[in-house]
Amino acid sequence: MDGSLRDDEVRVGGDARQRYYDSRGYGRPLSGNEVAFSRVEAAHLLLRGDLDSVDGNGFQKFLQESTGNGFAARFLVYANLRERGFYLSPDRDGWVSNPHPSSDFVVYPRGSGPWDEEVSHRVRVASERDPIPVAELGDVVLAIVDEESEITYFETDRIEIEGTTDHDVPTDLSGSIVGDRVLVWDAPDELHGKAFYGQQMGGRDATGILQLSLVEAAHLVAEGNLEIGGTYDDIVERGEEVEGERFDRRLLVYRTLREHGVVPKTGFKFGADFRTYADVKSVDDLGHSEYLIRVLNDDYEFVPRDLALDVRLAHGVRKQMIFALITENERIDTWLSVTRLTP
Repeated sequence: MDGSLRDDEVRVGGDARQRYYDSRGYGRPLSGNEVAFSRVEAAHLLLRGDLDSVDGNGFQKFLQESTGNGFAARFLVYANLRERGFYLSPDRDGWVSNPHPSSDFVVYPRGSGPWDEEVSHRVRVASERDPIPVAELGDVVLAIVDEESEITYFETDRIEIEGTTDHDVPTDLSGSIVGDRVLVWDAPDELHGKAFYGQQMGGRDATGILQLSLVEAAHLVAEGNLEIGGTYDDIVERGEEVEGERFDRRLLVYRTLREHGVVPKTGFKFGADFRTYADVKSVDDLGHSEYLIRVLNDDYEFVPRDLALDVRLAHGVRKQMIFALITENERIDTWLSVTRLTP
């Protein structure tokens, strides 16, 4: 079987529909028995010896002439998923209905193919050195091809975060800003023990003084529970002095999580902004935190190596990596979950 390249598609006649599309899910049918292949599909068929040539060129020449615009990485991912037993199609007009703007391939469930139109995953391909706009993730599988042509798959989803923590906090708390934290004098036991605010000064030999981070204190001041001898703007100003605009983004995420019944605590030891607890009844009976949260602007671009490091670390400590995406008008656009996936 020989093909000819037309408008970035490889067309094959004869009994191509029965041989390639109907039996093995390659290409898209045209009139009669003719089939059109994408360049990636044609390269895979040439590699396997199921297609003899394209315009007289074998696999080596065809591959060399197709390089550029990420073709090599897409070909490696396509071949890998085919070897794992999946049928897949280019995620573009003419091949699938409702193509996804950030996806390269549609992957069908095992046992299904393009004739069923049931989609298992959409796959976005990137090289390990490609910047990846965070806005292009969510509801796609990210396939990253490293310098040794190994492929790591990440499931990316846009999720909702909800918890069941709901504790009444006293409204007559009094504290003082001391450096980059706030000390609450004569703090009631339930402020830390039930609602999980701050850390007790003195540890086991608690003195009744509770140490709050600036984001915790700013939230309590905004809610009318804490007096600090100044205004809400004063504590926000101190937070901005300590860490710049990042403080405002972290405060927005902290307050939103608390409003959703989730308790955020510092994620410093894990290299994140927060770790979270969805159901806090008592600090004495506290389970593992569920999420690590990193706060990003929604125009952020991932470096694949850093993304892989974040996800690997979260998995290693039995947590899920979540990125809180902040819009220009200071609202949370997305909670982006990223996890490792084995196809």
